[in-house]
Amino acid sequence: MCHVIVTCRSMLWTLLSIVVAFAELIAFMSADWLIGKAKPRSSAEPGEQGAGTPAPYHPTLGIYARCIRNPGVQHLPRETLCGPYAESFGEIASGFWQATAIFLAVGIFILCTVALVSVFTMCVQSIMKKSIFNVCGLLQGIAGLFLILGLILYPAGWGCQKAIGYCGHYASAYKPGDCSLGWAFYTAIGGTVLTFICAVFSAQAEIATSSDKVQEEIEEGKNLICLL
Repeated sequence: MCHVIVTCRSMLWTLLSIVVAFAELIAFMSADWLIGKAKPRSSAEPGEQGAGTPAPYHPTLGIYARCIRNPGVQHLPRETLCGPYAESFGEIASGFWQATAIFLAVGIFILCTVALVSVFTMCVQSIMKKSIFNVCGLLQGIAGLFLILGLILYPAGWGCQKAIGYCGHYASAYKPGDCSLGWAFYTAIGGTVLTFICAVFSAQAEIATSSDKVQEEIEEGKNLICLL
């Protein structure tokens, strides 16, 4: 018989697991990892020259995506165009960024799997006689290590030609040149920290759902158990 067990700590762990997975996924897909140096509005790509209007714009560059200014066609208004610059994995601008993409993708896949499983922990607390919270916490710790490796390798690719086109000739490994770091990079770092917090907090979720109070409620024949 399935006993639905809901506690504050288990629910908080579930919510954090879902938030972390979505935060890392959104950051990975975003083009706002590097904010390029100011370009004239008439430039569609970094490095192109044009008269433009006085007010510049800042193109952004991600691991495999970018945002640039659409120069406008006839009467169409100018707007920012965002999308992947790499049509295949091999076209990602740097070997370091390719490695970053692999590590982040593996970490995010694990986090998304754990986030999905965490929803069912209200009903299923163990698998093969092992606490599902402890198993998920271990997986989150492993995912965190993959994310750390990806984030360490990412700045090593700042010396590639694509990054130099956005950040100027002073850009090199671990030196962003004229670029500044965008919200996606900071979100990825924050998500990595929260990943390890989730991994540690999973133990508290396991303790909360296997406490003496929960066992007493089960012995009383209750199928829905809600505890603080």
